[in-house]
Amino acid sequence: MSRHVRIPSGGADRSAEPAPGGFGPGAAGRVRAAHERFVAGGEPEGGVRPVVAESWRRSRRIGVDPELPTPPVDLSDPELDRLRAAHPMSGAVPVVRRLLVEPASGWVAALSDETGRLLWVEGDPALRRPLDRVGFVEGAAWREDAAGTNALGTALATRRPLQVLSTEHWARVVHPWNCAAAPVHDPSGRVVGVLDVTGRDEAASWMALALVKATVAAVEATLASTATQPPATRLEVLGTHGGTLHTPQGRRRLTCRHAEILLLLAEHPGGLTGDELTVLLSEAELSEVTVRAEISRLRRLVGPLLSESRPYRLTAPLHTDVDHVRDALAVEDVRGAFTAYAGPLLPRSAAPGVERIRESLVGWLRAAVLASRDVDLVGRWTASDEGADDWEAWQTLAQVAPIGSAAHLRAHTRLAQLDRTLR
Repeated sequence: MSRHVRIPSGGADRSAEPAPGGFGPGAAGRVRAAHERFVAGGEPEGGVRPVVAESWRRSRRIGVDPELPTPPVDLSDPELDRLRAAHPMSGAVPVVRRLLVEPASGWVAALSDETGRLLWVEGDPALRRPLDRVGFVEGAAWREDAAGTNALGTALATRRPLQVLSTEHWARVVHPWNCAAAPVHDPSGRVVGVLDVTGRDEAASWMALALVKATVAAVEATLASTATQPPATRLEVLGTHGGTLHTPQGRRRLTCRHAEILLLLAEHPGGLTGDELTVLLSEAELSEVTVRAEISRLRRLVGPLLSESRPYRLTAPLHTDVDHVRDALAVEDVRGAFTAYAGPLLPRSAAPGVERIRESLVGWLRAAVLASRDVDLVGRWTASDEGADDWEAWQTLAQVAPIGSAAHLRAHTRLAQLDRTLR
């Protein structure tokens, strides 16, 4: 894609999408009114979809200005060139061009990296100039904590394909636009970027999101075909109520219980007896018969990955996204660890063994973020669910943010709120 072509973003999942073709009559105005009330301190009522309302809350909590003129671009051209050359999706750009750009569909297409930074932007020349003016340019960061609710940033935050239509965007400057986006995974199942299309009415249709998802499938197939090693089996359990098992044969959605069992066996490669697994799964009375039944169902799903004999164990190493965060922390790559941390580990799980892993991981990550004293990282931590009420984190942000900056003022405001609550 050419270096000087651009676009903004948006987001929504199919369970709560507007009708095909975008907003119905009057809906944009109702959402705009809800946005105004929410920005003024109210709640997002008036027909706002849950996925958008949650994103608005995250945007307000981190202090993203809805009057934001443009998101930040903090890279030089040589630095951007190096990022593009090293990124695993660089070889898939022709696929995006062929499927989304060359048909002249009336939108602009963009590929970001895993942090939401736009690496390639290309599309309808008539849309490029107005999109340039709202900051949808190569090198700009369009993740939620930098630009508020938008399809690219919200798809990255939720790890789901979605659309964001006109007044659903957090920044008012993006209200004239509609967007659809979906995360891109590498062969191991790790999110390596997001594909987004932005435009006028064309980008509001159901077809826009369908084309984005189809193109992502083609990009992921290209990444798999060019991988130097066969895709490994990998378990994804961060930021999800269930889990996803990535295998060379594809992805398999898991129940929370099955995700718990696979995670615990991955953490104990030597295996677990029935009694040991029962204790790690529940503080209450959980019969070994029940555990055996779950193991039997899981074995039918994962096949030879789970041993037929006891103790229960995995027959091959199973890398998890928890390992990815730990690996980054072990080499003091705090930014990489934070980027890999998609959210709490199986947040609905009450299994004692899972809770211990969850608390250990969050504690290590939090300590590393605060010790880094990096304004961006500490600010992103305070925007997370775990960091929203973290007094020490807000105090650290107040200390490291430049005096008078938005982050500095936001930190002092939040500290005052927390102090009142603790009295």
